[in-house]
Order: sequence, then C-alpha cells, then structure tokens
Amino acid sequence: MQPINLQLASYSDLFMLIAALVYAAAFILFALDMANSSKTIRALEAELAADTARQPEGQLVGAGVGTVPPGQGPTAGTAGAGTGPELVDEDMDYLGTARRPVANVAVALMVIGVALHAFAVIARGMAAHRVPWGNMYEFCTTGALLVAAVYLLFLIRKDIRFLGTFVAGLVVIMMCAATIGFPTPLAHLQPALQSPWIVIHVSIAVLASALFTLTFSMSVLQLIQHRREARIRAGGSTRPAFMQLVPSALSLENWSYRINAVGFVMWTFTLIAGAIWAEQAWGRYWGWDTKEVWTFVIWVIYAGYLHARATRGWTGERAAWLSIIGFAALVFNFTIVNTYFPGLHSYAGIPE
Repeated sequence: MQPINLQLASYSDLFMLIAALVYAAAFILFALDMANSSKTIRALEAELAADTARQPEGQLVGAGVGTVPPGQGPTAGTAGAGTGPELVDEDMDYLGTARRPVANVAVALMVIGVALHAFAVIARGMAAHRVPWGNMYEFCTTGALLVAAVYLLFLIRKDIRFLGTFVAGLVVIMMCAATIGFPTPLAHLQPALQSPWIVIHVSIAVLASALFTLTFSMSVLQLIQHRREARIRAGGSTRPAFMQLVPSALSLENWSYRINAVGFVMWTFTLIAGAIWAEQAWGRYWGWDTKEVWTFVIWVIYAGYLHARATRGWTGERAAWLSIIGFAALVFNFTIVNTYFPGLHSYAGIPE
C-alpha cells in the first residue's frame, strides 16, 4: 500500500477552504441580485413594452401581448393575474435580454469555485491513491462539487440563475458540514471499501444526490410560487418581487419531475449496485442493515412521488412536498444514520 502524500493532502485542504470562500461570495452576490430584482423586472418590462410598440398587432412579442398561439404562451410569474407582463415562459426561458451583472459575476465565481473545488477533491484522491469518497467528509465535499457542477451544466441550457441563491447556499452548508461536522484526516480505505464497486456505487449515489438537491430547491420555490399565484388570483399582493423572475409553479413542478425521474433511475442503480457489493463483501445481498433500509426508504419515497404524480394526479403542493420529504430522508440517511446508527455501513470516519 503506497504511503499518503501529506503535502498534496495539505494542498487539498487549502483549496477546499478557498473554494468554500468563493462559494460564499457567490451566494452573497446571488442574494444581492435577488434583493435587486425590482430593477431587473423594470428593465425587462420596459424592453417588452418597447418590443410591443414595434410589432404589428396580433403578433406574439411577449407575455400578455397580442394574440398568443395555443400552447406557446408564457405562464410564469403573474400568470392569469393581469398585474403585468409575464417574464418567463413554460420552458424557463426569459422573454427579454435585460442584463443582470451581479448574477453574472456570481455565476463566474461559481465556475471558479468549481475549478478550485475539483482540484481539491482530485488532489485528495491522488494523495491517498484512491477515490476521494471513502468517508462522510469526502462524500459531502464531492457531493457539494457535483451539486455546483450540475447547476452550472444546466445553466448552459437554461437560465436558472433564479436558483443560484439556493444552490450556492446549499453548497456552502455542505462544505461547512464537511469541515465542521465531519472533519476526517486523510487515510487509506477500510478493507470492506477496497473494491471496484466503490467507484460505481458511490459515484452514482453522489450524482443522484446532487440531482435531488437541485429538485429540492425547485420544490421549495414551487411552494412559494404556488401560494403567490393563488394570492394574486385572489387580488392580493404580488410579493415577494423576485418571484416574478422565477418560472411558474407548474413549470417548476414539470422540470422537477423530469430531473427527479433521472435521479430516481440513478438511485435505483445505486440500490442494485449496493446489493451486489454487499454480496461480495459479506456474502449476502440484503441484511436489513440500517443504511440499507434507509436507502430503500428513499427509493420508495421517490418511487411514490413519480407514481403519484404520473397516475394519481398528485400535482401542485402535494408533489412538491413529496419531493421535499424525499430529500429530507436523503439528508437523514447521510447524517443521522451514518453518525448514530451502528451497522456494517458505519464508515463516517469521524474521529472519536
């Protein structure tokens, strides 16, 4: 077994800290952009009004303007309320090109943070000559990296800067939890983890968790937007103002459903791969270990969510709450089960 490269490990710790600080700065800027949303909304409304003045009557130029062909109209923000133009369509595309310099800087910081973070994670793995997810600290830091990376990848296709505050905040929380709650000196893997299955099983589990983290953020926003839209239909307040830059509750629900479906497939593979690994390590596929049970509970919750929404009409707030409950079970499995429930999967790595 090759010795641990302590110098490379120290570089990993340093870059992990710097990445956390960069993420924190991005979170602050995303929050400032959200607080300054009224200015962005006014700029978008002015642009749409100018487009309206230049277009012939009856031509689609923006939300609530002219004659909208069936199925092509935007539905976000103040949908059906008559309180102003809608700024985001069903496919989460903005109807306008108003710049958001603060949000753009925040995105740039997220890119820098991901680059630093990736170096830190890779360096930790290289220092120990193994994959860098052998304990809770490493699982959490790798998970935070994938959450940020998946967010940026989605940002290439869709303008989801409205999720920036939530995603950056969750990444900062995960980094703090890893550093403060699960500090673990770099060491070699326990014998049971020294298997090729750790690459397959854990990597897919981390990626699925990253997708579920994104849908959790979308489900929280869906609840806020759903109640805002109901309040507007009743003639009430349109606040909070920044929600006008967020897609409609229905659009958030549809996208959350799609992403959860992908995450569920990955979690199913995680469950199957874990069973195969367990047979190789302990001579049985399933032993009702606490970790195994909770992994199955998470699978059941998300399976119920997908089934209920697809066949039982569980839409709106009920679907959002099921998604949130699934994520809560995921967090419980990672934190409480790993830390306080003894079993064959007790690989927290936290020093006593």
